[in-house]
Amino acid sequence: MQRTEKTTLKRSRTRRASSTRWLQRQLNDPFVQQAQRAGWRARSVFKLEEIDARFKLIEKGEAVVDLGAAPGSWSQYAAAKGARVLALDLLPVDPINGVEIIQGDFLDPAMQVTLLERLGGKVKTVLSDIAPDATGRRLVDRLRAEAVGETVIDFATQVLAPEGQALIKLVKGAETRVLDRARPHFSKLRLIRPKATRSDSSETYLLASGFRSTEPGDDQPGT
Repeated sequence: MQRTEKTTLKRSRTRRASSTRWLQRQLNDPFVQQAQRAGWRARSVFKLEEIDARFKLIEKGEAVVDLGAAPGSWSQYAAAKGARVLALDLLPVDPINGVEIIQGDFLDPAMQVTLLERLGGKVKTVLSDIAPDATGRRLVDRLRAEAVGETVIDFATQVLAPEGQALIKLVKGAETRVLDRARPHFSKLRLIRPKATRSDSSETYLLASGFRSTEPGDDQPGT
């Protein structure tokens, strides 16, 4: 990674101190700077890149679902590797070549039905970088992360081809419930903390691989 120069912001009467600290951290973050130089939309791309390099998540011609896609760096990465990507987020996402984008709430059952219809078949990989709004209350934030993680697992069991995989963002404390939800359906479960994860972050990623389909006729991998 290239060496970066430190930027110091002056105080502003129109900007809160917390906002100044956040902005200064962004400006001095080497992963942010590297992402900008490479044309990626967010530093989070390096988390997916590291996990993909280790476990071969994204392959040319395979179908990928990207949940919580905004601003789109994971979809960018998957499309750049030749995958066919369906992306979803509550926020608008600017167009990306090779990516079909839907704006909506993944936790809405009607939206999950829409995703299933748009996919029209099984996929190899489900990505979820969904981050529920933080409240600052540890128990509430953990419960929200558990709910999202369990919902992603349930959705993945509907759309994954045999031997497919799901990569899901979690926060510390939410792992046990989500692991329990995933265990009956996947042959391998790994908790991963990529190098690009900030030191003060409680996030971790669950990689659930080797999906065991129970649907009749699902004895061959699909795309």
